[in-house]
Amino acid sequence: MAVAAAKKQLRQELKRALAAMTKQQRQEESSILTSKVLASGEYRSSQRLSIYLTMPTEVDTHHILEDALKSGKDCYVPRYEGAVMEMLKVHSLEDVASLPLTAWRIPQPASDEGRENPLSSGHGLDLILVPGLGFSETGLRIGRGKGYYDTYLTRCITAGFRPKTLGLGFSCQRCSHIPTNDQDFALDRVLFPDSIP
Repeated sequence: MAVAAAKKQLRQELKRALAAMTKQQRQEESSILTSKVLASGEYRSSQRLSIYLTMPTEVDTHHILEDALKSGKDCYVPRYEGAVMEMLKVHSLEDVASLPLTAWRIPQPASDEGRENPLSSGHGLDLILVPGLGFSETGLRIGRGKGYYDTYLTRCITAGFRPKTLGLGFSCQRCSHIPTNDQDFALDRVLFPDSIP
């Protein structure tokens, strides 16, 4: 119970910090982080990767997705339905732009489109870019409380895959301590604007 209360308080603090960022700050830090991702060994060596589509207070992944598609990588984006998140393949920026919007104004594939699912296809993913509200230098993460990414990583491992995980955080999302429980996955690495790539 103490962990749940501590997480709730930390989420509120992080949401306030994110809301205080200006649009220019978000753009500048997103640009720095995009360069760090594109230069990273995890990204360069991946062929099949999941890239989240950005909410207004998240690190912008548009140029990462653009580069990945131009480079011929297989790209997958999240689709949320109830308590379940799937990753589904997208083919181009035009394809992404045509996706229907959720209630949160995030594009996501419709459920009846028959897109490739990397777990069902038996190929898995090499890399997952993971959003969050806060991150520690050691890879701990606090999300929005739904457990989508922790549950998805459990499913990946159960299916015999262990993708690399890379968190992307603004400077204000760096946390010295994040309360966790047994269901919380630590990420392989987190990039902040001042991180060494």
